[in-house]
Parts: sequence; structure tokens; C-alpha cells
Amino acid sequence: MTEVRGVDARGTHHCETTVLGVLLRHQGLDLSEPMLFGLGSGLSFIYWDSKNMDFPFLGGRVKPFELTRNLADRLGLELQVRETGSPRRAWENVTALVDAGTPVGLQLDSYHLDYFTSKVHFAGHVVALYGYDDRNALLVDTEQQGGAVSTSLTGLARARAARGPMSARHRSFTLTAPRDAPSPRDRIVPAVTACADAFLDPPIANLGHRGIETAGKRVRTWLRRTDHPERDLPQAALLMEKAGTGGALFRNLYRDFLAESADLLGDGRLRTGHTLYTEAAILWTHVAALIEKAGESGEERHLDEAGTVLGDLARLEREAMRALSRLEA
Repeated sequence: MTEVRGVDARGTHHCETTVLGVLLRHQGLDLSEPMLFGLGSGLSFIYWDSKNMDFPFLGGRVKPFELTRNLADRLGLELQVRETGSPRRAWENVTALVDAGTPVGLQLDSYHLDYFTSKVHFAGHVVALYGYDDRNALLVDTEQQGGAVSTSLTGLARARAARGPMSARHRSFTLTAPRDAPSPRDRIVPAVTACADAFLDPPIANLGHRGIETAGKRVRTWLRRTDHPERDLPQAALLMEKAGTGGALFRNLYRDFLAESADLLGDGRLRTGHTLYTEAAILWTHVAALIEKAGESGEERHLDEAGTVLGDLARLEREAMRALSRLEA
């Protein structure tokens, strides 16, 4: 087994911040998961549905890999990304780095990973690879998926070669922290205001606070949106609550980022944002529970209530982001 020495194979809550933590700790930069998420301006919202989709998609963060690019830009990190259409070249890109003692981030479809028990295609998943032999690879995934895990090289190859929404061409990446990188503390305000401005002024009605309003209207129709509500609605609720696709997970991370930032900077607007996102996270958990009940019972009243709560959330998060957007003023 070829293995990078000294890797802190610690799984956290979200896949992309888990991998960022692994790569940066190996560089000697240890930041909390909420700080990584916040400095990457990771919070967002999207409601997406189309005729070729089995069921609507709710996303509570920026699109895959945008958080990584944001964080690298904000902290002056060297981000090296490799993509290729060749599976052979893709594997050589990874093994060369691991052989040299560097863990590598991979974007892939989690459906094909051996240890994933929930078989749902998601090509925006990210893992860190830090070891391999002729049969298996050593990965770091989220705490929910087991943290330090392994998967077969055949499954890993299928996951990396997958195509479809949010997929990448065998993407692998590394991060290098320069000695003169800016202090994370000094980059909090630009990260917060950039996130707030994007959330408050989305280009289409499916994004930001407008997207939450859209979700509040559309969720009321979900029993008629699928032929299998007893399967699809509980699955959507599970993803919202555990994977963060629109639910409490990312609101919890941003809440904790604002609390940590308020302690560092002592700004009252950060504390206002923290208070409001504390309330928002609780309400998102309530929405997920209502959607699950609707799927199990077939009763539309639960979805009507979920739509009302989503309307409240749109107003609540808009108020929070307005306060945060004034940080630089």
C-alpha cells in the first residue's frame, strides 16, 4: 500500500469542506469546517426542476467546486486542477502526487463508491485520496460516510468517469499554502459581503432568497410531481437534512461561521446574522420533517405548511443577509 504519511483523515459534515480540511491541514493550515465554508462564501440556495429530472433539486450551497475556488482566491492558495478525458492519464495524475507525499482531492459520482449505502447519482461529490494499492484506494469522506474509508479501484474509476449534471472530466486537485498567505481573520468581511450580495441579488428567481420563495410555492405540488411520493419525498427530506441540499446542514455551518467570526471581530452585525441563521436552521429541519410526513401519509396539508415555512425562511434569510451586506459600511 502506497500511503501519504501524516494525513489527518478526519471526516466532517460536508464533502467539500472535509476535503479542503484534509488538504490544508497537511499544509499546516488548520481551520474549522464552518470557517472553511464561510471563507469560501459557500452559502446559497437553488431550486431546480426540469422535464428530464425525476424530482426537483434543492441546493443550499454554491455549485460544486466554487467554494474551493473562492477559498483559494481569498486565502492566496495555489490551486492546481487537472482534468482529462483519459482514465489512464487521470489515474497517473493522482498516483504521481500520492507517490510524492501529497493527498489529492477528487470530484466524482458518489453512486459508484463501494461504501455508499444510499445509491443516488451525485456527480458533484468530493473526496480526498491519500493511499492506494493494486485493488483499493484510501479515501477521506464525510463523517456520515465513515471518515477514513476505502473503495475498490474499479468503483473509483467508474465514479470518476461518470457524466451528467455537475460532473467533471476526471477532476483532481491540490492546494498549496504560501508562507505569506493573508490571515484568515482579515478575509472574513470580504467573504461575508460577497456571499450576502450574491444571495440578495440573484440573476434568476430560482436562486438566493428568491429561490427559497420559489420553493415555497412549488413544494405544495410535490405529491402530484411524482408517481412515487412515498419514496421521493422522504428521500428529498433525508438529503435536505443530512446532505444539506437546501436544508439545515449548510445553515448550521454558516451559523457557526458567523459565531466564530463575531468572536474574532466583535461586530454586532455578525451577531445579528448568527441569531437569524440559528432560527433559520431550526426552521429548515422543520421543513424537512413536514416533507417526510407528506410522503409517508400522502396528505397535502403537510406540504402546504412546508410552503408557508419556506416563505418565512425567505424573509428571514433576506433580513440576515441585508445586515451582513452592510459589514464594510
